[in-house]
Amino acid sequence: MEFKLETFLFFFLAVSSIISAIMMITRKSPISSALFLILNFFTVSGLYLLLKAQFIAVIQVLVYMGAIMVLFLFVIMLLNLQDKSKFKEKYSYKKITSLLLSILLFCILSFTLYFGFTGKFKAMSDAAGDLGKAETLGAELFTAFSFPFELASFLLLAAIVGAVVLAKKKFN
Repeated sequence: MEFKLETFLFFFLAVSSIISAIMMITRKSPISSALFLILNFFTVSGLYLLLKAQFIAVIQVLVYMGAIMVLFLFVIMLLNLQDKSKFKEKYSYKKITSLLLSILLFCILSFTLYFGFTGKFKAMSDAAGDLGKAETLGAELFTAFSFPFELASFLLLAAIVGAVVLAKKKFN
């Protein structure tokens, strides 16, 4: 295997993503969990950039790191989690068994991925570089997928109208 900067960046971002995901679910403080989630979003957007999917990487940063994480932090602040006695966990055989089964599943999946894809993909296609660009996504969205796009927009509009009607009934 040839060792390039791209390979180093992939391994660095992949390991960082896995470590930040593990740190996110093992922290007791919700604020530190949210910060590790932001780090995870950042590393995943870096992986998208390595795949030459620039549009998806930018959307990952704007939507998830921007809007969703602000919403999470507001919810965490509104909950005002002061009583930490509720968060104490007791270990049981079910939790230990589920942890061992998760490790076994991860080992089986990595074994399958390693031997399933070894030597199959030597080089990237020339057309693969254009797949993640905004121009290609926009052209596909408004030509081949125009009906599902319009259907999704009407469903979102109906959801917004429904939320406004429910909120109006609640405040009257």
